[in-house]
Amino acid sequence: MKESGKDLSLTQATVTIINAMLGAGILTLPRTVGVPGGTPDAWISLMFSGLVFIGIGWALCTLCMKFPGKTVYEFASEITGKWIAYVLGLAIILYFLISSAFEIRVMAEVTSMYLLEGTPQWAIVMAFMWIGIYMITGGLDVMIRVFEIILPITLVIFVIEILFASELFELNNLRPLLGDGVMPLVKDLRPALMAYNGFEVMIVINAYVKNPKESRKAMVWGISISMMFYLVTFLMVVGSLSLDGVKSRSWPTLDLVRSYEIEGLIFERFESWLLVIWIMQIFSTFGLKHYCASRGIVDLFRLPKKFIAIVFLLIPVVYLIAMIPHDVNGILALGDLLGDSFILLFGAIPLVLLLLTFIRKKGEGQA
Repeated sequence: MKESGKDLSLTQATVTIINAMLGAGILTLPRTVGVPGGTPDAWISLMFSGLVFIGIGWALCTLCMKFPGKTVYEFASEITGKWIAYVLGLAIILYFLISSAFEIRVMAEVTSMYLLEGTPQWAIVMAFMWIGIYMITGGLDVMIRVFEIILPITLVIFVIEILFASELFELNNLRPLLGDGVMPLVKDLRPALMAYNGFEVMIVINAYVKNPKESRKAMVWGISISMMFYLVTFLMVVGSLSLDGVKSRSWPTLDLVRSYEIEGLIFERFESWLLVIWIMQIFSTFGLKHYCASRGIVDLFRLPKKFIAIVFLLIPVVYLIAMIPHDVNGILALGDLLGDSFILLFGAIPLVLLLLTFIRKKGEGQA
């Protein structure tokens, strides 16, 4: 059942969605989306994918609105039956666990490479995990307040960094438009769809929205703002470094910020600015995914008084998953696995569940 005192406004729900989406993926976005098709037109696939997920997000919120005050772990059994709901719930919990581990590992990888050279990754992972757990145990209202502080800082620093990078931008790096036709866009579509993971947290968070009817507006605003972030990032990075320059870089977004210098300013390493805010952003995403996994176990197995215990019990699980990849290639492979799982679990299944609610006439809420 819904926790008391956790009534999220439209703005808070929107901020939560944006924080969930703007995680580690944006650091590799220009390469992962642009390379498969081999043309700089991948921004079209990115925009199309965003529009697709706005529609899917709308459907997901409509599904949740029919079961007000309940998370997907609680209402799925009313639609599919007990055993299918258990399988689906466990799959979603596993997804959130692996996703939180991925975020924390990417944060450790980038931090050890650019900020804390020589620091063991396990030490970075453990430090950030324990800070994240401290935030999660404060409850959802504390997490949302942290998100509301982090997001404006992210927006301001991001805009400043992009303005500085505009001196390197060359429009010719994005030309010709559709020079190779539409087939490259089709090849770019899968990674572009995978880039929008994060909005799925609403299958849990929607239960705590004050006015459930506003959750669809929050979803549209959240995905739309995130899509603008993605488009600006892709266009600026590829426009500045070229697609060929992006192909050989593990973290092209960071490399763009490292590639320019402004004389006369106190700060010379601008990537440090971006790293600091994006570490906070990834930290937010990790905390939210860990919360959703913990909440899933509590709701699925009816353990309302064990939430804090579950949060702590998942720490070694997340840590072990985070340390499985041996190098950057392993981390990126884990990200691809998560992306494919995301498309299946939150691209197709919510539509099927919504269709079943109408066919079987389930749900008490008004969509």
